[in-house]
Amino acid sequence: MVRLMVAALVVGLGGCKEAAKPDAPKAESAGFKQLKDSLAKAQSGGAKSLRAWLDAYGKSVQDPRLASVQLDYVLLIGRENPAEARRIFADVKKRTPSNSPVYPRVKQLEGTYGP
Repeated sequence: MVRLMVAALVVGLGGCKEAAKPDAPKAESAGFKQLKDSLAKAQSGGAKSLRAWLDAYGKSVQDPRLASVQLDYVLLIGRENPAEARRIFADVKKRTPSNSPVYPRVKQLEGTYGP
């Protein structure tokens, strides 16, 4: 009985994610892996490549991942197109809550790209 209670406590605290979600997928889906691979390639290709990726896949990605990718793009275009960088930064900032994992990065960049 004690073991069962301890196991329930561990699961409740997130200690055993597979036990908490028995139907959780064992591996990433092929579509997610392909998206991840294309993002890595776009990030290594520079600003134009990342912009093309955002145009193609931006609607398929949700925050906070989307916000993170957009902030990467802001940093890449900041010198060549500061107005566009500020516009995208303002959009990311507007939709990023203070409990988001991206929030510290938004606060860090606020001095450069904020109003």
